[in-house]
Amino acid sequence: MMHSFFDGLECRAPELREAALMAALPGQIAHAKLASPAFGVLLKDVNPDHVSSRAALAQLPVIRKSELQERQQAVRASGGDVFGGFSALEFGTVMPRVFASPGPIYEPEGIGKDYWRLARSMYAAGFRPGELIHNCFSYHFVPAGSMMETGAHALGCSVFPGGTGQTEQQVLAMRDLKPAGYIGTPSFLKIIVEKALDMGVALPSVTKALFGGEAYPPSLRDWFAQHGIVGYQCYATADLGLIAYETEAREGLVLDEGVIVEIVRPGTGDPVAEGEVGELVVTTLSEGYPLIRFGTGDLSAVLPGTCPTGRTNTRIKGWMGRADQTTKIRGMFVHAKQVDEIVKRFPEVNRARLVVTGEMANDVMTLKVEALSAQEGLVARIGETIRDVTKLRGNVELVAHGSLPNDGKVIEDARSYK
Repeated sequence: MMHSFFDGLECRAPELREAALMAALPGQIAHAKLASPAFGVLLKDVNPDHVSSRAALAQLPVIRKSELQERQQAVRASGGDVFGGFSALEFGTVMPRVFASPGPIYEPEGIGKDYWRLARSMYAAGFRPGELIHNCFSYHFVPAGSMMETGAHALGCSVFPGGTGQTEQQVLAMRDLKPAGYIGTPSFLKIIVEKALDMGVALPSVTKALFGGEAYPPSLRDWFAQHGIVGYQCYATADLGLIAYETEAREGLVLDEGVIVEIVRPGTGDPVAEGEVGELVVTTLSEGYPLIRFGTGDLSAVLPGTCPTGRTNTRIKGWMGRADQTTKIRGMFVHAKQVDEIVKRFPEVNRARLVVTGEMANDVMTLKVEALSAQEGLVARIGETIRDVTKLRGNVELVAHGSLPNDGKVIEDARSYK
C-alpha cells in the first residue's frame, strides 16, 4: 500500500531527526532564558551550550501545569504579567489572540502559518487542500477551535466554524455545505449523526474526521465506520500545540516533528526505560511560548519500532491516565514526588508503589518495594523514611523484582468508598 506524507520530515532517518532536534535545543534554551522572564529565573545557572543531548536536558527542572498556574496567579496578583513570565510575546500584532484554560491558565497565540502545527495531523486523517472542514471545537475561551482552524488554513482547506451545541443547525449546515469531514470531539459527532438520522437527513459528504479532547475507543471507531466515517485522533494541548497524531496504521500515535518528548517517572524529572509508562514531558521549539520540559500530567509509553506507514518518528501508546496521583491519607496530602524522595534515599530500591487501602477514615498505607538486595533492617529504615517524608506511618512490603505493574502509577488509591 502506498502512503503519502505531509512533508519529508516525517520519513527522514531517525538519526537525522534526533541530530536536528538536539542541534536546535541549545538555541531554544538560550531563547527561553532571554525572552521568557520565568525561564530566565528557572534556568539562570544553565549554560545553553551544554544542553545538546537528552541526558543534559533531563537535568533541567520539569515545569508542570499546576506550577505554571501557580506562577501565573502569583504574578498576576502582584499586578504583573498575566502569563507569569513564560510568554516571549507581548500584546499586539505578534499576539493576535489570548485564550484561557480551566484554572484559569492563560495561553498566548503567536503569529505564523500553522502556529499550533495541527495541519500534519489533519493530513494523516485524510484531509487534503481544497476541501471544506466542519470544525466543531469551541471558539469560546479555549484555543481548540482556533488551533484547528489555523491548521486547516495552512493545509489549504476552508473551515465552517460550527463550534459546540446547536445540533440541529449543525446537521442542516452539513447537509447544505457538504463538508469533506468533521473536526471536534468524537462524542459530539456521534450526537450529530444520530440527530441527522432522527431528522431523516443524509450526510454523505462527511466521510472522515479528526478527533481530540476525549478518548476514542475501538467501539466508537467501529460505530463511525458503520456510518461511513473514518476517524483518527490527535493529541494536542493549549500550551504545546500538536504532540502526536494517529495514522492509518492504527498503532499508537506518531510524535510531531516540532517537539522533544520525554517520558519520566511521575513526580520526578527522571526518564523511564523505553516501554515503561510515565508522564509525558514536552519541550517545544516554539519561539513565542518556549516551554522547556513542560509536564503535561498525562501518562503514556513509547512503542517500539516505527509506524508501518513509513513515518519514522517515535510512537507513543496514547493517553493512559493522569500522572498527578496526589491523594489524601488521614487528612494529609501525599504526592508522587514524596514517594520518589523516599526511593532516592535507598540505592538498593529499584521501584516503589504506594498503595492505600482500607475504608474511609481507616486508611492503611503500604509502600511496595522492588529492591535489588534486601539488606538487614531495610524494611525498618524505609518505614522511618516514610514517616520522615510524609509525616505518616506506613507499612513496607518487599516484592519480587519486576512484579509491580507497568502502568505509571506511583500512588494507587485502592480504598473502599462504600
